[in-house]
Amino acid sequence: MRVVLHAPTADALHRARSNARNLRVRQPDAEILIVVNADGVPAALATRDPDTDLALRLCANTLAARNLDTPANIRTVPAAVESLALLQAEGWTYIRA
Repeated sequence: MRVVLHAPTADALHRARSNARNLRVRQPDAEILIVVNADGVPAALATRDPDTDLALRLCANTLAARNLDTPANIRTVPAAVESLALLQAEGWTYIRA
């Protein structure tokens, strides 16, 4: 099972992190990504979560537009919209958190 959770807001990021934790309990072998853009990006930088930070993929477009730096231990994607489309084309299940 491969699931990508989309978190474009702070509230959506909170839900995505909770969804990821819950899914891991039920499906320990699931691949889970949380693609974060827009208002979710500053929230991800401000509220770290060691349980889910490895799954985060921050939108580089949002980081650049808001003049934000990415910590070394959080990954980025060039554009959230492109990443979401490519992951779905590869068979990942999309869920808007």
